[in-house]
Amino acid sequence: MHIEFSGAAREVTGSCHILRVGTRTVLLDCGLFQGRRAESRDKNARLPLPVDEIDAIVLSHAHIDHAGRLPFLINRGYKGTIWATAATRDLCAVMLADSAHIQEKDADFLERHGRPHADPLYTIADATRTQDHMVGMPYHKWFEVTDGVRAQFVDAGHILGSASVVIEAMENGVMRRLVFSGDIGRDGLAIIRDPEPPEGGADVILCESTYGDRDHESVSGAREHLGRVVRETAARGGRVLIPSFAVGRTQELVYDLHALQRDGQIPSIPIFIDSPLAIDATSVFRMHPETFDQSEALVSDTPDLFDFPMVRYTRDVQESKALNSRSGPMIIIAASGMVESGRILHHLRNGASDPRNTILIVGFQAEHTLGRRIVERRPVIRVLGDDVELSAQVEILNGYSAHGDRTQLHEWLSAVRAGGVASGRGQPVVHLVHGEPPAQDAFATALRTDGFTVDIPASGDQRPL
Repeated sequence: MHIEFSGAAREVTGSCHILRVGTRTVLLDCGLFQGRRAESRDKNARLPLPVDEIDAIVLSHAHIDHAGRLPFLINRGYKGTIWATAATRDLCAVMLADSAHIQEKDADFLERHGRPHADPLYTIADATRTQDHMVGMPYHKWFEVTDGVRAQFVDAGHILGSASVVIEAMENGVMRRLVFSGDIGRDGLAIIRDPEPPEGGADVILCESTYGDRDHESVSGAREHLGRVVRETAARGGRVLIPSFAVGRTQELVYDLHALQRDGQIPSIPIFIDSPLAIDATSVFRMHPETFDQSEALVSDTPDLFDFPMVRYTRDVQESKALNSRSGPMIIIAASGMVESGRILHHLRNGASDPRNTILIVGFQAEHTLGRRIVERRPVIRVLGDDVELSAQVEILNGYSAHGDRTQLHEWLSAVRAGGVASGRGQPVVHLVHGEPPAQDAFATALRTDGFTVDIPASGDQRPL
């Protein structure tokens, strides 16, 4: 039994880990790589292994860097099951179709303008067919992944339906227990429940390490920070432009803007959710209230969290374009979260040079993305082929990160380790994944100081289970 690290090894995108047990092979996630376009394209077009070797796939959650290559596998002939939670399955229905749509539109645009281009990795039809292979499972229910491998999901508290995965694998009478963290969320995030460390311990843990070298602003502090940015930008007559992940982050922002408006903490300016994907994802949220944190006042008191007088959802392209000619303060929330595609690009091309405006960064920005260049406050950014002066204010609000910080990750690992000691399983080996080298190296040092056995695999490495 061993695990191979194919993606999200010394980087944060392209999550994919290959579990081999006897003659059986299981993928944990199969996500898209993001960053430099040509490099990402080459990585995405290389399958981690021949499709006919894959017996099953277990998916931690619906974010594109974890699920985005599933239709590519279907396109190449994968016929097995993709196990996920029910909410993850429903979110994938909209997210993977959106990913295919973006690829098809990008290829068409480049072709029409005579620029070099590659065919899309997959089509909307492939994304639709992916749903035929997805089976939704509840939390805490064991299911047979394939011969000799069973699994269960526990709530990772990251986005709607996100899960950490507990796997028990049997080979030649030996059973080994693997815990794959997926992306671990944070205590106190709006709407969804807090992350739940799996019980019973583990022999091996694959743990994300995105923020392994820093702590976040508090969740309550993030709402206050958001309110301040809105008030100050509105007073200048500007716009708050928020590149946001369509799933999770957008809904949390709408939730907090709703709370701020209800408490009189922000002026009554229009809030535009300018993302068809975010609109569809919000509909999926409405389908799964059973996953909401019922201890939150707004959840228990408000019949519809995502609709109030200030908020408007713009699905139509012409509606989106018309926002650029509107006057007066407003908030525009649009995908993509790392500013690599989607309608946010048009708003930045029109608004990044206006010093009255604020670009509010509310999530992790990977290396080589436009979002990272904005965080670095480059004086000129390239948007849709144009050089644009970055004169708008840039605010970074890490309190909205859906990833646990170093303290929360450490606490989560400590809880899993304690469960192993209590059950007699003993000390786990921790493999750090889904993190950039500085974050991983710092986190590994802290964990080793606390007595953990820690490894940081590179892409292509194999480790025993």
